[in-house]
Amino acid sequence: MTVLTTAQITTSPRATTKEEAIQEAADMLVAAGAVTPDYADAMREREASVSTYMGNLLAIPHGTNESKDSILASALSVARYATPIDWDGNEVRFVIGIAGKDGGHLEILSKIAVVFADEDEVAKLVEAPDAEAIMALLGDVNE
Repeated sequence: MTVLTTAQITTSPRATTKEEAIQEAADMLVAAGAVTPDYADAMREREASVSTYMGNLLAIPHGTNESKDSILASALSVARYATPIDWDGNEVRFVIGIAGKDGGHLEILSKIAVVFADEDEVAKLVEAPDAEAIMALLGDVNE
């Protein structure tokens, strides 16, 4: 199952705030055909109840349990920010939007967590020259 393609990775996102970054992540998931446009609202609802900041420069915005009807397929979006986003007082350089069909997001989340738990891997992601290089580092999510 392919949940991430290079088309779903950007190294030149436009957002400068957490709210804009959440919308950008949702828009990428919509463009990938994974979610309906109202998924962005569910992502904002989730963020309002619990921060999706994960540590090591990473935030993983995702929808609420009630939003599963908005999810058409499991997918990720990855945005790497040159200037850190202020995520409730934490610096975030990577915003990974996630949509998991039929509970598939838990396995995907665990694979992302493994990569981001390793500071050397995070450093490689920060330095990666382009979407293809980021894809090479995150490609295990598709297995």
